[in-house]
Amino acid sequence: MKICVIMPAAGASARYQSAGAVRHKLDEDLGGKPLIQRTVETFTKFDDDDAMIASIVVAGPHDEEDFAAFSDRHLDRLGLLGAKLVRGGKTYRWETVAAALAHVPGDCTHIAVHDAARPAVSFALLSRVFRAARTHSAVVPAVACSDTVKRAKETGETFGGNDAAAAILGESTASKAPLRVVSETLDRTGLVLVQTPQVFRSELLKKAYEPLMKSEAGTSADQLVHKFAHKFAHITDDASVVEAFGERVVVVEGESTNIKVTLPADLTIVRAVMGFREADGKTAMRRF
Repeated sequence: MKICVIMPAAGASARYQSAGAVRHKLDEDLGGKPLIQRTVETFTKFDDDDAMIASIVVAGPHDEEDFAAFSDRHLDRLGLLGAKLVRGGKTYRWETVAAALAHVPGDCTHIAVHDAARPAVSFALLSRVFRAARTHSAVVPAVACSDTVKRAKETGETFGGNDAAAAILGESTASKAPLRVVSETLDRTGLVLVQTPQVFRSELLKKAYEPLMKSEAGTSADQLVHKFAHKFAHITDDASVVEAFGERVVVVEGESTNIKVTLPADLTIVRAVMGFREADGKTAMRRF
């Protein structure tokens, strides 16, 4: 197997920073190096006689100014690791992956798509996914859903309600948060939480993404994205694109420690998993 790893890294880290963080999650310090560098390093250090990481494509922000700033922070170090940095999509994750597919070398037999914000993926998990991908066209790692799963809906109310005293004294941020209630409890039988890397035969993933990658006569890129947005806007992983294409997706055992950093609390857990202490306040890229 000759594998190209695509790492979508075009997101604005909005949820992470809205939760109180002061920088983009991919810039956070992990043992003196930015989080994104740790993620890339894991794949460069992976060694398997039957699965060779031949190429790594990191798809950064689409906006020209944001991409330039992202490049200033990360291009040198990612380049030294052999990774190629390209511009990602405008709005959706699938746009970013579609943009990165254009940079996959033609001799790669498989494509692995891995979240740039999952730096704690283990070699054991990589081996397990790649081994399954030798005989199956689409493979994803996942962990069983052990918690009770409920669907919640917003009521239009806030936790503070119409408390006159709270209004006089000054409402807290928590009191203004949307009030949600349980609308139903789901049967968790067979439910799994899907992770990355998700691995596909190159020709399959390219074929599944083909409607989004090819140019149509008289259709601009923006019009093409708009044309398919109604179908793909809800898609949050690549397996969903392949499923829509009609291909079977095989599930292998994931790891609870293969955490995606979405909120600041996730970074604390990742540091514990990887054996790194919390940074002393200096940004990672200024430690070199």
